Amino acid sequence: MQSLQAKASEWSGVKQDDAFAIDDTNLFQKLGLETFINLSTNFYTRVYDDEEEWFRSIFANSKKEDAIQNQYEFFVQRMGGPPLYSQRRGHPALIARHRPFPVTHQAAERWLHHMQQALDGTTDIDADSKVRMMNFFRHTAFFLVAGDELKSQNQQPQCKHGTSNQTPCKNF
Repeated sequence: MQSLQAKASEWSGVKQDDAFAIDDTNLFQKLGLETFINLSTNFYTRVYDDEEEWFRSIFANSKKEDAIQNQYEFFVQRMGGPPLYSQRRGHPALIARHRPFPVTHQAAERWLHHMQQALDGTTDIDADSKVRMMNFFRHTAFFLVAGDELKSQNQQPQCKHGTSNQTPCKNF
């Protein structure tokens, strides 16, 4: 069985090394909290205004303000800042938290479309950081698609070391 990371790389077109290049620099120190808040606000404004009803419906049971906070806190934590997300919500466990939603290839591409626009519209983020972040987002989106496909097969995720166990993968 192919690991979730390998599927994410295959489907996203982003190698793991490129996806995790966000770890080579502390993007939180470089960009600051306000930039992450602005990015997430910009992103979710686009998502909640999306012209595609099928895509908006994925977020229909979430309050926009909560979605913004969850996202920027996760980004801050993942990109070198304080563990805001974990302090408030526990381990990110991305696959488990996205399990109730239809995380399909089509949904991932639509999500990425809005994220690219949000990145492009956030002028406080330099070009190199935008590339690093988008590679991470693209790979992660398809990591979640791979995880979503497991739920229909009722399988446990195979972690990055190729083992399957009862605890959630902690690759992100």
